[in-house]
Amino acid sequence: MHYLAGTASVHTTAAICDYLDGRATATDTVTVVAVAPPTDTTARRDAQEALNVAPVRLATVDEVTTELREDDGDPAKILLEAAAATGADELVITSAYGLTDGSTTVGSTAHTVLEGATRPVVVIPALEG
Repeated sequence: MHYLAGTASVHTTAAICDYLDGRATATDTVTVVAVAPPTDTTARRDAQEALNVAPVRLATVDEVTTELREDDGDPAKILLEAAAATGADELVITSAYGLTDGSTTVGSTAHTVLEGATRPVVVIPALEG
């Protein structure tokens, strides 16, 4: 099984790794993609830190690769393209927004990924960050 995880923060990566723990096995592959604007140094640093979490948290998975991609204003398109290019069997993303009543809603990137995906998508509830 090949999972493609879309992340933007350490908290997002942690939530995705919690989901994959017990699902992804020693014979699976996980590709973690972070998307950040090329000129936003803070966002790029956060994205790189998010990518650093995955290999540590997914140490029992056979192959974990990470990739920082430049945001062209459409991160959903980038994630869908990465899923197609890697041949991912499943996309794993987060819901993005926690509401004051404790529930979550799907953000615009997750919504676009759900609409455009040609493979299963799992949306993990966002963690407080």
